[in-house]
Amino acid sequence: MPRSPSAQNHLHLLSFLVPGFLLYARVELQFAEQSLLKYKDCLRQIQLMVGDRDICSFSTQDVLLLKSTMLAKGNGVSRQVGILSALKRFLAYCREQQNLPTLDPVLISVPKRPRREVSYLSTAEVERFVESIRLSRLDGKVCQSGLRFRALVEVLLGTGMRIGELLSLNRDQIDWVHREAKIVGKGNKERVVFFTQRAVSWLRKYLDTRTDQHPALFVAQRGRSRLSRDDIWRPFARYRRLAGISKPVTPHLLRHTAATQLLFNGCPIGHIKEILGHERLETTCRYYLGLDRRAAKQAHQRYLTYSPSDPLYAGQA
Repeated sequence: MPRSPSAQNHLHLLSFLVPGFLLYARVELQFAEQSLLKYKDCLRQIQLMVGDRDICSFSTQDVLLLKSTMLAKGNGVSRQVGILSALKRFLAYCREQQNLPTLDPVLISVPKRPRREVSYLSTAEVERFVESIRLSRLDGKVCQSGLRFRALVEVLLGTGMRIGELLSLNRDQIDWVHREAKIVGKGNKERVVFFTQRAVSWLRKYLDTRTDQHPALFVAQRGRSRLSRDDIWRPFARYRRLAGISKPVTPHLLRHTAATQLLFNGCPIGHIKEILGHERLETTCRYYLGLDRRAAKQAHQRYLTYSPSDPLYAGQA
């Protein structure tokens, strides 16, 4: 029996279509859990700003209204990009997977993200931060939470991993002989990460104190559950203050720190791309190429020379 017009319209509502889109993104596109949460939040914001609309009635005027509302709310460029990109992906799903006559996503323009200065810790700040982490209690016994956090920080600094990649690791994934591990990174892509000897040493110290049988590399609640993102923000903030560092120290800042240290030590940008697990070289270049101003100045002095016979070179002009 054909559906009534009202029932048909109900099936086209934003709120009705979003769950199917998120399921499609999880199963077919294999989006990471964090990405799914971001898409869910962005689509919820769209619904709040323009209403729970029939997606087929969405027009370019509605896009302008959405942009105007975001500006009025004071949303930054990154937030605008996230919401508009989510809308484009959602419309593409409605057109291609649900065969709905929606607005063409191509007609939605997204503002360019401003290029931001990459923030990272200097080697002196790294040492101040890790040395501020408490490793023993007042009675002289090992401070388990402090040792766990020190190991986590050292692994982030010694691998360049994303925090989600690290927290999803299990103990049996570590190849201790070759100091590496196979992980499933961003975009559900498998790659190999490499550990420094220093990172491995701290990881062993932490694991040697554990008596639980939980498979996770990092655990909370004495081995009853895997360590989560929510468990780590407080110690990051606490030890940043103790170390006297003004920068907002986060897991991603440590990833930037590892990348810039590789760059400053002369690592080719192509290798940095592989170590970080970037899909495209342009992503690595956008973040890190040009950061090493010391090397740039040395290159300027070495290569920007003119022929000795040139009067300008000889200072005779």
